[in-house]
Amino acid sequence: MTVTEGQTSDEFWIFGYGSLIFKPPPHIDRQVPGYITGYVRRFWQVSFSRNSPPPDPGRVVTLIERSVWEKLGDHHDADEVVWGTAYRVEASHVEEVKEYLDIREINGYSIHYVDVHHTNPNSPPIRSLVYIGTPENPQFVARERVPGETELAEHIYKSVGPSGPNKDYLYQLHHALEDLCPDSKDNHIRSLFRKIAILEAEEKLMEIEEEDHEEHEEDKMEDIPFHEHPSGQEETEPNMTSS
Repeated sequence: MTVTEGQTSDEFWIFGYGSLIFKPPPHIDRQVPGYITGYVRRFWQVSFSRNSPPPDPGRVVTLIERSVWEKLGDHHDADEVVWGTAYRVEASHVEEVKEYLDIREINGYSIHYVDVHHTNPNSPPIRSLVYIGTPENPQFVARERVPGETELAEHIYKSVGPSGPNKDYLYQLHHALEDLCPDSKDNHIRSLFRKIAILEAEEKLMEIEEEDHEEHEEDKMEDIPFHEHPSGQEETEPNMTSS
């Protein structure tokens, strides 16, 4: 087994803060909810499949060092900590899981190490590997301009990729964070979730209104008497006399 930064030869931990929370890696023998400090989570990473990139790729989360984030001009507040899940990989499958994650996190993410703090303050932090899309990677969308949350929500809502609607990723992440532990939350994720829920409700309302309008037009046509034309002129009987 390869020993990596700050990790012992008999344990290997991975910190998940995005899809790994609701879709864990294989061969896990322990998982611990926890948080890291010094970072901000944002939906600022482009997501696409290299084999079949969609014309309008979706967005997924990444971590930005707080000192870097403070210089980017984001007008939305950031939580003091980033909640997620630390996973311990079975010793006999460490290299296999690392290869799996290198493929899964291939789009702009690089390997870093963080200290994951337990919900129990008396427990020591867990040194864990984490995949981060730094501002230097080409898929980082806030390099030149920080997107507003309304703009970001609209983009996530309409984007669909090989894995399905982009909003499903957001919904799953939101619910996973809300259920992780009593203290876990992310105001950025929660705000996007609410904005997209409103967009979805508005679209459904428009569909209902269109259906009601179509039904109303059909009812109007059914109310027209058989012996009258839509113009209101009386229909004449056909001439049955043979020529």
